Amino acid sequence: MRAWIIWATGLLAYIVAVLDRTTLGVSGLNAADRFAATPSVLSTFVVLQVVVYAAAQVPAGVLLDRFGSRTLIVAGALLMATGQFALALTTSLPLAIGARAVVGLGDAVTFISVLRLVPHWFAPRRVPLLTQLTGICGQLGQVLSAIPFLALLTGTGWARAYLSVAALGALGAVLALIVVKDTPSGRVVAAETMSIRATLASVKTVWLRPGTRLGFFTHMGTQFSVTVFALMWGVPYLTVAQGLSTAVTGGLLTASVVAAISSGILIGLVTGRYPHRRSWIVLGIIVSNALAWSVVLALPDRAPLWLLLVLILVISVGGPGSMVGFDFARTFNPSATLGTAQGMVNMGGFIASLLVMQAMGLILDAAGGFSFESFRVAWTVQYVIWVFAIVGIVITRRKALKSMRAAPQTDEERSLLEFFENR
Repeated sequence: MRAWIIWATGLLAYIVAVLDRTTLGVSGLNAADRFAATPSVLSTFVVLQVVVYAAAQVPAGVLLDRFGSRTLIVAGALLMATGQFALALTTSLPLAIGARAVVGLGDAVTFISVLRLVPHWFAPRRVPLLTQLTGICGQLGQVLSAIPFLALLTGTGWARAYLSVAALGALGAVLALIVVKDTPSGRVVAAETMSIRATLASVKTVWLRPGTRLGFFTHMGTQFSVTVFALMWGVPYLTVAQGLSTAVTGGLLTASVVAAISSGILIGLVTGRYPHRRSWIVLGIIVSNALAWSVVLALPDRAPLWLLLVLILVISVGGPGSMVGFDFARTFNPSATLGTAQGMVNMGGFIASLLVMQAMGLILDAAGGFSFESFRVAWTVQYVIWVFAIVGIVITRRKALKSMRAAPQTDEERSLLEFFENR
């Protein structure tokens, strides 16, 4: 029971982090009015947050290996609460952009810190499923932004809505400080303090492991489409380009979370039982995302509601699909550098997301703003990322298998190697 309580407390911090991450996505039109921002400026507003998030992943992983989950979860929650508090009160665009950067920094350390708790507190056979549950249950933060936060924003205004989110973040920090423990012994076993050169050498070693890069490309190809949709362009696309009401849009975003939770449980069970099939599952998710978007974008006019629902359900599977990347990191990296490896994996989807968000903002600006045709063109930039990720997965999984056969380093690698040799 103690393990579940600690995990649930960390999960709460991650739910709040996802809420913080997605608040601007549902308040994008309000932000445009409040800060007099054009679509490209508005996309930069969010892209900076994602840039900070992605750039901080490797340092966050190194700090996680050194100081443990509890310290980083508390620090991340306080940073996000501070950023949201500043955003609630300012009407200055530069200050607001800076506040979102602070939110991105706090967000950067939270997820991998919560994920690191799982192998310390649960049996190995439960780790794949708990990893999935961490990711998909965290997406309840998107529900909080799509329904209660949006209702607060509409009913009470910008300041009160963002102050409420800041208060929730502060509560998460207090609970994590009181409840969370790094390991059953109550502390993380820190590695020896290393020089900057030694730290960089360790980071390079982790990246050069093909399994780490396999996780990176897995995360990149599966996660970015639903992230761009939820974080930035989904609400304007559905309301302006597709002509849906705010209520229907909120319902579709909620359906996205339900789909992520349902598919995540299934993916966790299947990948835990058939780890040798993980890369094929990932490739199937990427192809299904591309096909669903192709059908919608091929239409000359607005899509029917049922087709938009199908699109959102399909791309939502990409969220839990990206969690398989962390399974690859755990399989092919020793525990001493797992935080660094997980940080590298987590960079993949967010680098892709920020590139797509910024490119879409530029295209929308060039096309004259929010319209059906401008969004139709803008969404096509996704195909570049899908092709790049698929090529990366195919190449690195071959190298990972070769490396595993040459010198397995973890128990999971040895188990997989035994399976392949007995086929």
